[in-house]
Amino acid sequence: VFFSNSNIMPTEEYELRLESAKKFAAEVGAEFVEDPPDNAAWLEAVKGLENEAEGGKRCEECFRFNLGRAARYAAEKGFGKFTTSLSVSPRKRSSMVFEAGDAAAKTVGGLTAFARFDFKKKNGFLESVRLSEKHGLYRQDYCGCVFSKRSREQTTKH
Repeated sequence: VFFSNSNIMPTEEYELRLESAKKFAAEVGAEFVEDPPDNAAWLEAVKGLENEAEGGKRCEECFRFNLGRAARYAAEKGFGKFTTSLSVSPRKRSSMVFEAGDAAAKTVGGLTAFARFDFKKKNGFLESVRLSEKHGLYRQDYCGCVFSKRSREQTTKH
């Protein structure tokens, strides 16, 4: 499990998600690797897109940023493929995730490929909720970035 989430803010939110991912990896016997977050670089990657709606160009650049880091790690470790759990979210367009994953794989020059898994299929989201409850895992109510959090807070006030 490669945990790469430079977009998640504030630090307390990052820590909640990190601990939950570590817990699940331990329970299923998977190796866990934390990619040290670089929020400043992520903010630079999405600069000018701060007011984009959820699911828009900012998300596309965010996916490219984090999946690019995953692709580099996969290539460095000799993995032929990598994927992401992003497609499980009903708020994320799988096609956008897949395009970002394919683009990220190209950045490492064919050393690794992006595996397109749509985890929403066959009730995947509901299964993720069930597994979270079963394992006592934290579930967030926004994607993780400060802009999504702000938008979510504004929506819930109305």
